[in-house]
Amino acid sequence: MISTLFSIIFVYVFILLGYLAKRIFKDDMNTKTLTLMSVYFLQPFVTVWGFSTARLHEEHFFVPLIYLAIILALLLPTILIGRLIFSDIKKRAIFSIAGFVGNTGNIGIPLGIALFGEQSVIFTTLINIANVFVVYGLGVYIYSRGSFGIRQSLFNIVKIPIIPASLIAILININNIRFTPEIEEFFKMGAYAGIVLQLFLLGTFLQGIRIRELHPKLFIGTMSQKFIIVPLATALILSMTGLPLFVQGVIFMEMMTPLAVANINLASLYDCRPKDVTSLILLSTLLFIPLLFLLSYVINHYYL
Repeated sequence: MISTLFSIIFVYVFILLGYLAKRIFKDDMNTKTLTLMSVYFLQPFVTVWGFSTARLHEEHFFVPLIYLAIILALLLPTILIGRLIFSDIKKRAIFSIAGFVGNTGNIGIPLGIALFGEQSVIFTTLINIANVFVVYGLGVYIYSRGSFGIRQSLFNIVKIPIIPASLIAILININNIRFTPEIEEFFKMGAYAGIVLQLFLLGTFLQGIRIRELHPKLFIGTMSQKFIIVPLATALILSMTGLPLFVQGVIFMEMMTPLAVANINLASLYDCRPKDVTSLILLSTLLFIPLLFLLSYVINHYYL
């Protein structure tokens, strides 16, 4: 557990660097430019490289499908609740999707190794890939709806290059097309650059945020959804699937991960209160650290 905490802390050193850069260079550090660079140029590298790290087999596909099914089952009631709680369309959009866009990569994969061992990597990698479709499909549409109409929001999904890049990468993987070492290194460099830029971007948004300006209803609603409603509903749904307990535990853990940095990309790109989203990501990450011990107990007691 201590090694996991240190791994997460070292990853978030890049957030500190982004914070310092924005604090020192102020308006010269353009967050919009960083967002465009991340979403349109580097995130496709992350996706293609992710698919190249593990060979997909038919028996593995049910895990991301179950993960997506849980999200879809919870999404509709969440959207309906959001309409009742929030009159502001942007706050409603954040509440509707932010809690489902978890940090399944930077935190989920190393945490899976710490709690379940290396045999969890194939499952956490596939769940992270499924999360790409959640982020850049549902996420793009819902965050867009905070500022745009239905037609433009749907068009925004098509404009994002990550989805077609993912589909191409799946075809490459399924057909067992091998990259040369030089091409593998090329995609790996792009993927690492994309991951680092994501974390750096979070740091730039953290500079200047005022957590006290975050609407209490948005904070309480999103955190309750993320760490109470989603885990309880996930445990209930998984108990009815008949999946091996080990696999159930991996999925449960991934649903518990704090809000992903990708939320900032979309909130910034579509002008959907990015400062509020940044505050929620920071607070969810801080809350997740003590919850790690509870999560470890639940997994060891019920899933291992």
